[in-house]
Amino acid sequence: MFPATRPSVVRDLASVDPAARAAAFEALARSYWQPVYAYIRLRWRRRPEDAQDLTQEFFARAFERDYLARYDPRIARFRTFVRTCLDGFLANQDKSAARLKRGGGWTIAAVDFQRFDADLAAHARSDDPDPERWFHREWVRGLFARAVERLRVQCTEKNHPDAFVLFTRYDVDPDDRGPRPTYAALGREIGRSVTDVTNELAWARRAFREIVLDLLRAICASDEEFRAEARDLLGVDPPAAP
Repeated sequence: MFPATRPSVVRDLASVDPAARAAAFEALARSYWQPVYAYIRLRWRRRPEDAQDLTQEFFARAFERDYLARYDPRIARFRTFVRTCLDGFLANQDKSAARLKRGGGWTIAAVDFQRFDADLAAHARSDDPDPERWFHREWVRGLFARAVERLRVQCTEKNHPDAFVLFTRYDVDPDDRGPRPTYAALGREIGRSVTDVTNELAWARRAFREIVLDLLRAICASDEEFRAEARDLLGVDPPAAP
């Protein structure tokens, strides 16, 4: 039911192997750039071009100075630690006129800030006074967005194209102007029976949950943190690693 345990990229941040450390940091930056950028844009009210620079600079500085390798799981969850580091970085940036340009010597490659800005304008809110809750909400949005994209690829590879269509129509993009479509209505849309709709949706939901757990496992520092995040996000209690 659950994917096999794989090494946590958080643990690899402190690896003595430079290649393993760099790979872990790249994976982590890809997991966190969206909530970091959204936090800078809306919480710290920076213009898009400044927020893009600051996002790249934050990860460059964290990589160069090993900020994130100092994480202590006994104190807080890893995402809380990232947000705390980000607040400190931004506060120092405000005090300094000599900040790095475009991430110094390290950048997150191939990220689409413009596309994400459009998504922020449509969905993100900046009215929550609690920074931890705000960062957590954006972290979850980014995690689920990556999981949906991975599910799209998996549905294609495993010949379940209808499963992705049904999952997005029923679970991801329900029409706010009215009730969700019935299984019978969805079946008529794609020319399948209600039983087929039920089975394809069940397949997609199982696959989505496994993908989310796989992503979570990679960005949590310990099994304890992974299990706590899984309970909070999915209401499941995955078994401990062997």
